[in-house]
Amino acid sequence: MKLTLVTGLTGLILLATIVELLRRRQLREKYGMLWLGLLFVVIPLSLFPRLLDGVADLLGVASGVSLVLFLGIVFLLLVCIHLSWEVSALEEETRTLAEEFALLRAEVAADRAERAEWARYSDRAEMVSRDG
Repeated sequence: MKLTLVTGLTGLILLATIVELLRRRQLREKYGMLWLGLLFVVIPLSLFPRLLDGVADLLGVASGVSLVLFLGIVFLLLVCIHLSWEVSALEEETRTLAEEFALLRAEVAADRAERAEWARYSDRAEMVSRDG
């Protein structure tokens, strides 16, 4: 009974935390929906553990705990793969932006040098026209 209560309370606390993070816009909606979906499965199963044993029997797993452990590992593996994919895409985008920034910086430097050269040239031409 204690485990059921602790698991249910933990699920409700996590639910409140996810909702608050979504409300403050500190968690993107696509990840928030993923965690909320998981919590809407975990909370009822934590409150009714016999239901989990029934599902485990249907799937031919020895116990509900083994099923939860296996599904938890698979879920976390999928989350890790997805986050690795996101990081790879962000690294590529960062590299591209750094290259574009370097090109723009070089273009601005060349433009400044050209303007400085024109300013020197116009100063010389003005001096010659005054002297002449």
